[in-house]
Amino acid sequence: MRPQRVVDLLAVVALVLLGLSAYLTWSIADPGSGRPVVNFNGYAVTRAPVTLALAGVVAVIVTKLAGTALRRVLAALVALMGVAAIAVALQVRPDAAELGRLRPELSQAVTDRVLLSTGPAPWLALAGGVALLAAGVIALLTAHRWRRPTLRYERDPAATPADQWKAIDAGEDPTI
Repeated sequence: MRPQRVVDLLAVVALVLLGLSAYLTWSIADPGSGRPVVNFNGYAVTRAPVTLALAGVVAVIVTKLAGTALRRVLAALVALMGVAAIAVALQVRPDAAELGRLRPELSQAVTDRVLLSTGPAPWLALAGGVALLAAGVIALLTAHRWRRPTLRYERDPAATPADQWKAIDAGEDPTI
């Protein structure tokens, strides 16, 4: 499989995993005393994984249109976004006080203690960050072998506007 296809596949996998992490349970808070358990999805806890996934996919798409130097810069940015997604997945663990600000029924004034546990979403965000990091590294290492953007629709820089009008009058397409 060509490196471009591998990078595309990894970017889509990262988008799916990071997007799923926004909708699945990130934290579970049990206030006890017969109160209902409160689930927090990833989007309620942090919006970073979705933002990083969308930015990474856009950067991978732009690499298709870029030259080798810009491709390497974009690949490095994609790798950095993958590192950021991994860091978010490993470090974002809201505490009871922060969850109490999101949901008043979990505040210290209402309950004595809140038991916190982690849902599956951080693991998906971690896997998505690893996929985004891998896409960036592969793109960075193989950018010089990718197909270059086509010049089919670019016009001849030596042709003057008058020459182009003459070609159009003659029934020719001056962009070919």
